[in-house]
Amino acid sequence: MDFDWVSHQKKPEGSLSQRDVEESFDDPFVVRLLPDAQRFADQARYFNLGRTAGGQGIFTVYRTNGKQVQVIFARPFEPEERFFYERQQAKLLNQG
Repeated sequence: MDFDWVSHQKKPEGSLSQRDVEESFDDPFVVRLLPDAQRFADQARYFNLGRTAGGQGIFTVYRTNGKQVQVIFARPFEPEERFFYERQQAKLLNQG
């Protein structure tokens, strides 16, 4: 996946690096969501919940043209997001 860090100058929040955000998209248990709120749908924004190679959970709002990802906002998981991510991960692991 190719990331466009030039068009949108917003940097990841806090101690997160661009590499951390990119790694969270490669997480094998990543959760990608299409928002149901009209304001996000109108602007073609999506949500990504994934972990870095080091295990840090990252919540990202992004848009894509199918070739590149443009990160709009990224920050560490909140407790509710961690719970949701872990619940989805458990569902995937229990399917086998």
